[in-house]
Amino acid sequence: MKLKENFADLGQSPFSNSFLKKKDLKKKEKKFPLHVYVCTNCLLVQLEEFQTPKNIFSEYAYFSSYSKTWLKHVEDYVGMMIKKYNYDKNSNIVEIASNDGYLLQYFLKKKISVLGIEPAKNIAKIARKKGIPTVTKFFGIETAKELATRNKKADLLIGNNVLAHVPDLNDFISGLRILLKSKGIITLEFPHILKLIQKNQFDTIYHEHFSYFSLLALKKIFSFHNLVIFDVDKLSTHGGSLRIYVKHKEDKTKKNSSKIHSLIKEEKQMGLDKISTYRNFQEKIIKLQNNIQKFFFDAKKKNNIVVGYGAPAKGNTLLNFCKIDTKFIKYTVDKNPYKQGLFLPGSHIPIKKPEKIHETKPDYVFILPWNLKDEIIKEIEYVRKWGCKFVIPIPKISIK
Repeated sequence: MKLKENFADLGQSPFSNSFLKKKDLKKKEKKFPLHVYVCTNCLLVQLEEFQTPKNIFSEYAYFSSYSKTWLKHVEDYVGMMIKKYNYDKNSNIVEIASNDGYLLQYFLKKKISVLGIEPAKNIAKIARKKGIPTVTKFFGIETAKELATRNKKADLLIGNNVLAHVPDLNDFISGLRILLKSKGIITLEFPHILKLIQKNQFDTIYHEHFSYFSLLALKKIFSFHNLVIFDVDKLSTHGGSLRIYVKHKEDKTKKNSSKIHSLIKEEKQMGLDKISTYRNFQEKIIKLQNNIQKFFFDAKKKNNIVVGYGAPAKGNTLLNFCKIDTKFIKYTVDKNPYKQGLFLPGSHIPIKKPEKIHETKPDYVFILPWNLKDEIIKEIEYVRKWGCKFVIPIPKISIK
């Protein structure tokens, strides 16, 4: 069924993680519609598939281990899950989209058996160097069956910020059910569409994210696959996320938490069960686009130098939608050496080492990964010595 109901139309945009080399700058860049729709039937917010995950994720530029905030988050999660569910050396922990081993390393330290599933070969290689066994495959029914026959079923099956990247949710969720032991637990973390709408987080929309979730929509999807969401946590990560806990429908050893009912009630109060709520989002983001553009035009008029911090996918959505390029931002910096020396897609802003900020002493640092703003401001607080200020674009443009 062709989706027709608009949620957000961000125009034409290149893929957010398709960083460019200098030799690529003169070539014509491919751009695709970044247009998100909402299903009037199930209220799942979805993007059309313009690129296959194989092309996006086989060689990937995002490494989870470069954020201290994120590492602390997953270390706390590991400690909490071990304490709550008594995982030990007899348990098998499997993570889908395990990246560079950022999370599984903490289970490994406790001598608990782990397995990573990571399609990006460049990242899987780093995980293996840390001693984390990693399968380089995309996850779905086929991979799940193969691992299940090799006695790799999971007591705990983890997927952090992977659900949105899956174009075929039914194949992925069927795979989860196959790989999960009869009394096992699945935990999945993903940005909450409630926060996306409330906080104007339009920049978390990009071609690599195929779906945007409410608990209302996910309950229906998991139920269809005989899986039950039995608990949920609200998280501050990525501007506001959910962590859901899932079990087999037949598993009667785990009680359903009252938090499920409370959150569904909150989503309904915010109108997530009504199509009108989704229709109104476009108007909000156009207003924010105008305010971001005004900041840059005013800074240019005053000859202020603005540089960026970070090169996240969300930043590329924001810059391309707001039509901000090298005329407004001289360069951006990133701690990830894999990105340094490259250029942002669409805007062609060069990515430098963080030390560049000290050398050039700009007037403003525009923080693109606004979800890590506290960590970044603390890290480069020294810029205030010459009167430099920080600019946070979401939920509304603010200067600190």
